[in-house]
Amino acid sequence: MQTVYSKLNVSESVSDIIGALQNILARSQVIIPDLETPYSRFPNTDHSTVELEGQSIINIIAERQQQLDTVLREVSGLEAVMDGVKNLHLKVVEKKDKITQSMNLHKGFISALWRLPTEVLSQIFHLCLPETKSFLPPSTRKAPMLLTGICRRWREVAVDMPSLWCRLYVEVDDRDWQRAAFFYDLWLKRSRGCPLSLALGRYHSTKLRNLLQPYITHITSLIVPIRSFQGECPKLFITDLPALQELAILGMTTPDIPTIAQSISRLPSTMRSLKVIDMRPFFDIDSLSSFSPVWAHLADVQIAIYHPNAVLHLLQLCPNLSSLTLRLAFDQIEPLKSFTHTEIQSLHIHYDALLTRPLSGLLNALSLPKLRALEARRNAPWPHEDMKSLLARSKCALETLMFGGRVTMTDAQRAEYVALIPSLTVVVDHSSKYF
Repeated sequence: MQTVYSKLNVSESVSDIIGALQNILARSQVIIPDLETPYSRFPNTDHSTVELEGQSIINIIAERQQQLDTVLREVSGLEAVMDGVKNLHLKVVEKKDKITQSMNLHKGFISALWRLPTEVLSQIFHLCLPETKSFLPPSTRKAPMLLTGICRRWREVAVDMPSLWCRLYVEVDDRDWQRAAFFYDLWLKRSRGCPLSLALGRYHSTKLRNLLQPYITHITSLIVPIRSFQGECPKLFITDLPALQELAILGMTTPDIPTIAQSISRLPSTMRSLKVIDMRPFFDIDSLSSFSPVWAHLADVQIAIYHPNAVLHLLQLCPNLSSLTLRLAFDQIEPLKSFTHTEIQSLHIHYDALLTRPLSGLLNALSLPKLRALEARRNAPWPHEDMKSLLARSKCALETLMFGGRVTMTDAQRAEYVALIPSLTVVVDHSSKYF
């Protein structure tokens, strides 16, 4: 069916069409006819006995039908014209988009960014990556995937940078695993043998084994939810990772410790960091011992501990420890032997219990001569005098002392810390979160 739009001379420009339509609309008006009859005023009249100047009501209805048919044809014609105009509008918008795209492309050729050396562009790409602590699913709206969709040169530079493809969050999903596995494998291939940092979502042993097998020797950092340790997970992710240096565990509970200990105790000697991310469950001496011999290699540990003696036991197991984050919940007072750890430089303590005396006992037992940063948080007063004794006894060059939670400090106490170590920076921050 031909429309008014289809009959337009194709040689006419859009501007001519717009001008013609504007002229037509300017001259057009819709005249509504006089539809009043004597019957309009008396809707309840007995119509069977009334006629108007010899014209019956049937004739009036016939006239209205003719008028309605005419209007319907006009409506149909206008709708056809409107459809044609909409069609034309879409094509003009498409034309605009293509012109804009072409203009932007050619602007890029004269842009200083386009002329940047590859080395400089590579540095910029590194700065575009998400924060190092975040493991988010790959997205075309974030680097490095975003960088591959800007232009051909950016894609070539990004794909040729293995360091952009060394961090990956792997989420196994049965709904479309084949497509996801292809995507993950393409990402990992671009790393070209660089050390890999992986975070795992849900775990399916066979699928992940097949996906990660070619890259097993390159995985140096791994974040694993505790449910991933079920089934074949320990065999896959512990004994088969000879280059593993950092392991972080999520969602562990006390009943899980024996099973996980079997895997942790078999970690390679390359291990340097072990973290229980959510700081639970609380470990005692026996559960700590079950993780040996991995402790001897570690430089960074984050863990929750239940007894003061267990803290000293952990320090004895970790002679190379330089950074320690502890969540403590002592509920008893124990006699403690003095202990000096010669390597710890950074100590973070989150103390849950209300009793201060057990914590005082631990502080009085420790000497930390290399300590440079100490952060302490608790929901009760802090043992100020015992902290001073620790600093004096350790003779350390402490640089930062930070208190948080509900710990309060007077100006006099701050002055006493600075008197011990004049270069010390003391910070009280109640707004920051626990570790």
